[in-house]
Amino acid sequence: MRKFGLIGYPLGHSFSKAFFTEKFRDEKIADCSYDNYPIEDISQLPNILKEQQYLFGLNVTIPYKEKVFQYLDEIDHEAQEIGAINTIKIVRSGNEYRLKGFNTDAFGFEQPLLKVMREYHRTALILGTGGASKAVAYILKKHNIKYKYVSRVPKSKDFYSYEDLDESVIKQFHIIINTSPLGMYPNTARCPDIPYGALTRNHILYDLIYNPEKTLFLKKGEKQDATVLNGLPMLKLQADKAWEIWNT
Repeated sequence: MRKFGLIGYPLGHSFSKAFFTEKFRDEKIADCSYDNYPIEDISQLPNILKEQQYLFGLNVTIPYKEKVFQYLDEIDHEAQEIGAINTIKIVRSGNEYRLKGFNTDAFGFEQPLLKVMREYHRTALILGTGGASKAVAYILKKHNIKYKYVSRVPKSKDFYSYEDLDESVIKQFHIIINTSPLGMYPNTARCPDIPYGALTRNHILYDLIYNPEKTLFLKKGEKQDATVLNGLPMLKLQADKAWEIWNT
């Protein structure tokens, strides 16, 4: 039996376990299972790897996408450039193992965005500065889309604070991506503090949250006729890409 799983903390919001359990059932993959490994500190990772000797792959979520680097033996070039890991391939030889890190968030984020982008979508705001935001920035850079981060505590001149976001700023940036947890279940009454009235039909609002399916952020965008995307297609695509990595 080959095992796979997810590390992070907490894992109550986890998509991966349900996705892979359903995948294994539907595709009649009888020799695989997927479990959650909620760890309160990344230093617990080696213990999991020793205890679970049939574990061959892990997904990584908040808050360990950056902290896990120190435990990896090898890092994929794209993941190194992004600076965040969400997939680990475990190569075993007897009691020994090697860990290789990848980032499939970038691939998952890119595909849905490309389907709705138009020529005038050349500028973007990234709301939040966590691990997922790095994959987003990587893809925007790849497609020559100029971007700025928005943070409660701006780190440099390349960052806006939420207080900076007035109507004139929103008119300059036609793609707005929420990489923060604001609006995630069960706190569905919350949303990023931006001037939604300045949005137009030329804007794309992309929320990496998948639960609820339509966050308040997206609902407010829809009222302004903006194009809206939630995080479910991204999650499915990044999970399928992780499965491909684990099996090659």
